[in-house]
Amino acid sequence: MDSVTSDARTSQGADAPAPLGAQADNGLKIVVVGGFGVGKTTLVRSVSEIRPLNTEETMTQAGAAVDDISEVRGKSATTVAFDFGRITLDARNVLYLFGAPGQERFWFLWDRLFSGTLGAVVLVDTRRIDDSWYAIDRLEHHGTPFIVAINDFGGSAHTPAQIREALDLDPRVPLLDCDARSRESSKRVLITLVEHLKTLYAAESALKSPELAL
Repeated sequence: MDSVTSDARTSQGADAPAPLGAQADNGLKIVVVGGFGVGKTTLVRSVSEIRPLNTEETMTQAGAAVDDISEVRGKSATTVAFDFGRITLDARNVLYLFGAPGQERFWFLWDRLFSGTLGAVVLVDTRRIDDSWYAIDRLEHHGTPFIVAINDFGGSAHTPAQIREALDLDPRVPLLDCDARSRESSKRVLITLVEHLKTLYAAESALKSPELAL
């Protein structure tokens, strides 16, 4: 699913966003993380307003002994560095999206990708929920706020309570369903993350300046 999109833009038409102006000086960095083949590249592609930069390479038999593809048999390419996309919020604010590689052999890149990150999306495939543990562990280690999005692969349904228990999620961490192929669904994921960040930073500001909360 990582290499499939249903409604991502593939050409720049008349309604394409204007080039980023020099006055847009506030870049907000968001990282999309998760296990191998959960749809990170697809999400970045579906929601980016520009043609995304990606570092996908064709999977070969040589990697069969390294990467477990038993649950992603239709996958023919994989990210070997990161994906990059962009969304303009307004004249001065731009959202930069970075999709992290999912294979364990590329996890050493994650700590660098997390540098300067405002927040993160943990994309989860409930058929392989254990693959999400490392992403959550690293984000908590760095103190990076995150939300969890369950990508729809058509598997067995799980209740939010079951998923929260399996991931040992803090009850304050937002959890939602999504379809990474859909631009609207991916936008909803990012909006949820931004709203979560606003809530966290507002609470943090109130604690630092209690007189302002009166």
